[in-house]
Amino acid sequence: MPAGYVETYERIAPIYDVLDKGYEVLWKRRLRALTFEGTSGTILDAGAGTGCNMPFYPADARVIAVDASPSMLAYARKRAAKLGREVDLHVLDLADTGFPDASVDHIVATFVFCVLPEELMLPVLREMARIVKPCGTIRILDYTLSRNSAARLWMRAMSPWLRFAFAARYTADCQTLLPEARLDVVESQFVFGDSVKLLVARPRLTGHDSGYTDG
Repeated sequence: MPAGYVETYERIAPIYDVLDKGYEVLWKRRLRALTFEGTSGTILDAGAGTGCNMPFYPADARVIAVDASPSMLAYARKRAAKLGREVDLHVLDLADTGFPDASVDHIVATFVFCVLPEELMLPVLREMARIVKPCGTIRILDYTLSRNSAARLWMRAMSPWLRFAFAARYTADCQTLLPEARLDVVESQFVFGDSVKLLVARPRLTGHDSGYTDG
């Protein structure tokens, strides 16, 4: 992971939850819960940050939470302790996890691709495709640039702040990269206006034709 990304999150780790609290209370929590619906077994929380997904982990699942920022994970560790939840936490690179092939049942990435540099999006998707089980899913919850003129104008106005505070952007559309990562889209739906989308993908099977719903 580029040093600039890690430095940004090392810097904002102590105030990250404060900066994002309004979004969490108003709409993010609902979408996090939706993203984890139907998951079980071994789940990888990719780019777990301070652990905002933890309240929505399935009770009987084994969850591995990873992030490139040690300071963000330190706050995630405190959150896990407060919730009384056992979570395996690891500092690692999403493009090179070191996990065995087909070793996790589900991968969840919430608001992760919007902070990944463009050149890392495909390598991260390929790594996810490698480590998820053939019958598993990869669930990506992230921003898209709205087609609504007013919402689009607001997002463009907020973009400089988003880049400065979170090293993030609204324009990271990873769906177009899924075929090259040998992933098929199972579901594609907007879940907050047309500015946040939930993608569910799975590893491509030989001879399998892609089919999905686009809401």
